[in-house]
Amino acid sequence: MSMRLSLIAVSAVLALAATTAFAAPQAASTAAPTATKVLTPAQQHMADCNKQSAGHKGADHKAFMSACMKGESPTATAAAPATKQTPQERMKSCNVDAKTKALKGAARKSFMSDCLKAAPATP
Repeated sequence: MSMRLSLIAVSAVLALAATTAFAAPQAASTAAPTATKVLTPAQQHMADCNKQSAGHKGADHKAFMSACMKGESPTATAAAPATKQTPQERMKSCNVDAKTKALKGAARKSFMSDCLKAAPATP
């Protein structure tokens, strides 16, 4: 009987020791994120660009960030999307070009296909 009590007591001590040993690293790991992390120069540059991009969304944000990270003037790229033609404007432009060239049939169809696939021209 005393052997059983000894085993139970040893088991309880080991269980207590194991829980405190494993609980200490978790406490240390949860405290780590609250400390400020030192950023590399590239990470700092990214953070600065991200702060400057406030108000930009979607493709505009992506273009701004790309230009900022390359060291280019982000304001120059912000004006570029404004000159891009919509698909409807491209269709009108291609129709006018096909009409002035007096294209008909397969030649017109081929021209329109190439014109609509081409990089959109500025209006």
